[in-house]
Amino acid sequence: MQLVKDSLNSFRKTPAFTGFILFAAAMILNIILQGPDRFFTARNINMLFVTNMAFILVVMGQSVLLISGTLDLSIGVQVALVNVVTIMTVQEWGIPFVLGCILGICAAIVASIVLWVCVAVFRLPDLLASFAMIFAIRGVNVLIMPVPQGTVSREFFRAYDSLILGIIPASSIALIIGLLVWFYLKRTKFGTNIYAVGANPQNAFAAGISPAKVQLQAFIFKGFLVGLAGICLTLMTASGNPVQGEDIGIRSLAAAIIGGLTFGGWGSMACGIFGAGFFILIQNSVYFVFNMLFRLMPDTAVMSFWQNFLTDVIVFLGLLMTIVTMRGQREALRARIQNKYMSKMRDSDAK
Repeated sequence: MQLVKDSLNSFRKTPAFTGFILFAAAMILNIILQGPDRFFTARNINMLFVTNMAFILVVMGQSVLLISGTLDLSIGVQVALVNVVTIMTVQEWGIPFVLGCILGICAAIVASIVLWVCVAVFRLPDLLASFAMIFAIRGVNVLIMPVPQGTVSREFFRAYDSLILGIIPASSIALIIGLLVWFYLKRTKFGTNIYAVGANPQNAFAAGISPAKVQLQAFIFKGFLVGLAGICLTLMTASGNPVQGEDIGIRSLAAAIIGGLTFGGWGSMACGIFGAGFFILIQNSVYFVFNMLFRLMPDTAVMSFWQNFLTDVIVFLGLLMTIVTMRGQREALRARIQNKYMSKMRDSDAK
């Protein structure tokens, strides 16, 4: 029992705690609105994964950048870039779909490296550089694919929308791949250096760590995750659209911060996943609330504007809660470090 209490107390002090609480609250709300018998069905869980896997992967990519001390607002149009490259290379060059997917992932990595050059080499502010990249990548997307077009073979999008062993969403394979790569990277020097660079680039440089190299690795890994997200989006829509996904950039940033991440050296991948889960389930809850309202009052015009407005208000409140809680966690951490330091100083004076 004491072990459980100690584990809970330790978890409460982690950056992911607030994101987990918000995610759990959103899940409980969904269960209440839909009913446990409908929410916990394989079909419903599969639908949530299929329609939102791209967003989850994008938030994971944004989380890596936030930990390293930077961000990317153009991450949404990069997802569209992967979609466009995948569809058009298969359609125009007649190559296999799997090879088209690989080229799409490479396109996302190239776009990420270009942004890294702007931020780390030319020293442009990441917010300004990534905002400018939105228009540049959108132009490339339209140049490659002037109008929405293309299709994906039936066997591919049907496989993406299927269940493994009748219970596991096939779309979750992309999430598992992303997490496995992240867990591997965390065991390398990159896993330590990314937090050092994010917390204080000057101190990291003085310790022999190259901030530019570490951020390059972070951008490449982010590009890989965005590539997976673009493939998921392509399989979900089974077509190409050069102007989709632009709003994912700011939404992914909000989701990561809601999960407990901040700019530089604070947080974990769990923060991003919990934040994405909260964002997804809140949107789902609002959708069911307005559906219930329409059934109760059939003459009521339920506009998508009001659904988006209510979702954004809830997300804003979640952001406020995260910011307040994060501040308290950091102050508690600072107090513990100071107390530990003072205790060592007293012990040293006593000797």
